[in-house]
Amino acid sequence: MRLIEDRREALARIHRELPTEVIYVGNATELHVLKQAGIRQAQELVACTPQDADNLVLCFLAHTLYAVPRIIGRINNPRNAWLFDQKFHVDVALNEATILAHLITEEMSLGDMTTLLKLRRRQYFLVEVRIPGGAEAANVAIKDLALPDQCVISAIIRQGKMVLQRGATTLQVGDEVLAVTDRQGAEQLAALFEPPLGKKR
Repeated sequence: MRLIEDRREALARIHRELPTEVIYVGNATELHVLKQAGIRQAQELVACTPQDADNLVLCFLAHTLYAVPRIIGRINNPRNAWLFDQKFHVDVALNEATILAHLITEEMSLGDMTTLLKLRRRQYFLVEVRIPGGAEAANVAIKDLALPDQCVISAIIRQGKMVLQRGATTLQVGDEVLAVTDRQGAEQLAALFEPPLGKKR
């Protein structure tokens, strides 16, 4: 990985997080800076400056001059999204507004459930949910839960300690449950673990 940056405030933070040898100071749209960072050997380029015009220039240069196989472009202003396509050789366009809207929708729809990890291109999720008092799953053995087909409870944390879960293990109020599931399964799981009506946290 190589990173190009010319903003002082960003560089101060980046130097605390990344090894110095992967950081190149300069304007990423200047050819000599790109060459210095090793763009001729790059297999992927991510254009993620705060300016959409610069990101488009980077995508175009990476493809036409250096034949970078895969190019990702960041869209800062949603009004410019229509530009980030094959005309400027953008393979993947990351629209910040769309990503944020998706995350907000996800958080709203799953209530108190937290997504810890997304697997296999967002098809499956590792989720965590705490069992509140009055939840349908409280004081019920795992084998007796109406779990979705695409859902596996992988761990239970009870009072700070890991509980080896078995089919006969009974879930208790306050348990933190870790599960691997798909999107539909996560919604069904959230319903099993939500507090009764009128007692939402």
